[in-house]
Amino acid sequence: MSFKLPTLPEVPGADPTRAVLDSFKIAIAKRVADALPPLTLEQVYQGVDYGKKGVDFTIALPRFRLPGKVDVLAKTVIDQFQADDFVESVTHDKAFLHFMLKTPSLLRAVLTQVHELTYDTSSGAPEYGTNTSGAGKKVIIEYSSPNIAKSFHVGHLRSTIIGAFLSNLYKACGWDVVSMNYLGDWGTQFGLIAVGFEKYGSDEELQKDAIKHLFDVYVNINKDAESDPGVKTAAAAWFKRMEEGDEDALKNWRVWRELSVKKYAEEYDRLNVHFDVYTGESKVGKKWQDHALERLNEMGLISDVEGAKLVDLEKWKLGKAVLRKKDGTSIYLTRDIGGAIERYEQHKFDKMIYVISSQQDLHTSQFIKVLNLMQFPWAQSIEHVNYGLVLGMSTRKGTVVFLEQIIREAASVMHDQMKKNQEKYAAVEDPEQTSLEVGLAAIKIQDMAAKRINNYTFNWDRMTSFEGDTGPYLQYAHVRLTSLTRKNPELLPLPPPAQIATETLAEHPAAREIAFLLGTYPDVVRTALRTHEPSGVVTFAFRLAHAISSAWETVVVKGEADVERARARMWLYLCARDVLGAAMRLLSIRPLERM
Repeated sequence: MSFKLPTLPEVPGADPTRAVLDSFKIAIAKRVADALPPLTLEQVYQGVDYGKKGVDFTIALPRFRLPGKVDVLAKTVIDQFQADDFVESVTHDKAFLHFMLKTPSLLRAVLTQVHELTYDTSSGAPEYGTNTSGAGKKVIIEYSSPNIAKSFHVGHLRSTIIGAFLSNLYKACGWDVVSMNYLGDWGTQFGLIAVGFEKYGSDEELQKDAIKHLFDVYVNINKDAESDPGVKTAAAAWFKRMEEGDEDALKNWRVWRELSVKKYAEEYDRLNVHFDVYTGESKVGKKWQDHALERLNEMGLISDVEGAKLVDLEKWKLGKAVLRKKDGTSIYLTRDIGGAIERYEQHKFDKMIYVISSQQDLHTSQFIKVLNLMQFPWAQSIEHVNYGLVLGMSTRKGTVVFLEQIIREAASVMHDQMKKNQEKYAAVEDPEQTSLEVGLAAIKIQDMAAKRINNYTFNWDRMTSFEGDTGPYLQYAHVRLTSLTRKNPELLPLPPPAQIATETLAEHPAAREIAFLLGTYPDVVRTALRTHEPSGVVTFAFRLAHAISSAWETVVVKGEADVERARARMWLYLCARDVLGAAMRLLSIRPLERM
């Protein structure tokens, strides 16, 4: 960093080169450890927390279980305290010590780091907020996983949004990430579709929109099956032929799968989601499925019930799981087990994450338990990231939803909103694409705003509002920050960081608040990696957007006569734009420059 703070000892887990507030935390911890032996620097560092109500950092003294009264311990720290470049003051309140950082150092250190890690990185890409904690490790993240020929509905949407976030998050923390889409492309329903296609199929409709057409065929043949039991028998026989590798039975299925994957890839691209691997139940080799059954059998865990194979997991309160149907065809638990073994053989991952709804908690627990019972050491590193339901999601007309309809509708609502301001609308280069991005931000933020395990009710009006904590509000905040460069060209280009008068920002509490928030962003990312919660990043983005919005009135750029002051303010806002943009990209939202 071109701006130098005094040298501090190193602490495991702290990385001031990536998160400059770590250095302020070390400075606080050093004070307390020096004043209160036998505490070590590392012990105290673990206890330095973000403060509430107008204080920067807080330490709860009782956590250290030191002999003596808290008041006496606090007085010992305060008596030895002297302000320096890092810490301005310490106060004592009940069980807590509260610390305020030195404002000029805070402003300069944070803004310099944001700037350097955004524009001066060896990779050439913005890196502020990223870290290298996962360097050299590989993670497979399986998410989305829709069923071919069934509508890509809102459950898959949640998995897609959360999975894309996790994929971005692990990359930001230095992991080698393989994003995997495990399609439901096998099973008896394909026997049904094959039987149905002979009656209702059209190659022309198939080419137009494979997913929709196969869904229609599926719906029609299911109606027939209700009154004609022969349909299900024919479907089961057809699927058995597929499992046995009968080329005639597989020919159409291959075409359907390929067309569906192509269509999905387009949909994902619009969602700003990208997969490294499209796999599917059909791709799992029989070898590993058979191997799994053999191994469980040897361990005495398989029972035979009327010809079906079951694994008994009652003593772990996980019931009995079917591994093979009585007609000998595979079931998705067996395919999941075989698939996991194959993936380990192929990728030698350090961690594998399944993003699957909480409705599947039992299935997922059974599956992970079986792998552990099979004594694969890597089974320990499998994690299930679950999520609640979306309630009441339908188009405004209240019809059943394909994701595509929801996206189209969100975009069109936003387009109508944008047209209300003709002047701004005229300045937007591609209104269609812009309204799509605002619509997607609306959908994604509504999805990620609360803890993922919570169910939430899909609400068109709340989601697409520019008021309150919504996706459009975040896009608007980013656009407003970006417009500063268009409206104040005389201040550009800004001088190098070392020549910007950041001390002039110290007169504004609102400017300090923005800088402090920007400094917390690397911690927001580290916490998200620990919790797998996108909601923490969403909360951060809103806190930052609100802090910026409160500052507009007092920390003005346009109309500030003192050029030095105007430039420092401009720099603060541009750093805020870069960090808000980074948080939005982490959430798989494309930040806009005009809307």
